[in-house]
Amino acid sequence: MNDEVIRLTLEQEGAYAFRVSFDGTTLAALHTDESPPLGGGAGPNPSALLLAGIANCLSASLLFALRKFHDVPGTIRTEIVARKTRNAAGRWRIPHAEVSIHLSDKAAALPHFERVLAQFEQFCIVTQSVREGIAVDVHIVDADGAIWIPLTPSEGGPSRDTAG
Repeated sequence: MNDEVIRLTLEQEGAYAFRVSFDGTTLAALHTDESPPLGGGAGPNPSALLLAGIANCLSASLLFALRKFHDVPGTIRTEIVARKTRNAAGRWRIPHAEVSIHLSDKAAALPHFERVLAQFEQFCIVTQSVREGIAVDVHIVDADGAIWIPLTPSEGGPSRDTAG
């Protein structure tokens, strides 16, 4: 099985606004922005995009699982609700999200619904990745091409990667 590389490019358009390009595709760019007072609210913010990814993936996974068993579901509507709260360090986080997927069908009208219910979440790449945690490596490249690697305060602050 081949691993699929997903590559996005963000270009700053405003104080906290970005143009998100989906590299290697013909998809139109997405415009994001932080909510006021930081940004202008001219697009979804990263927290909304994260929640949209979870809800979209769960919805698609449910439809995939139903169709895999040759059930023919009607349309669905999904809602996701989360509250940003501050963690022990005072940083904003989203510790919990609640997803509600609304079927236009009665469960009894879908012959394999109970089997689907038992497994559809396992098909959701985004939700399962978030639940397991995603390792994120970060580096910053300055105008001279120097590569900087941010370190946690306990590690002594940022350092320059002299290997690059």
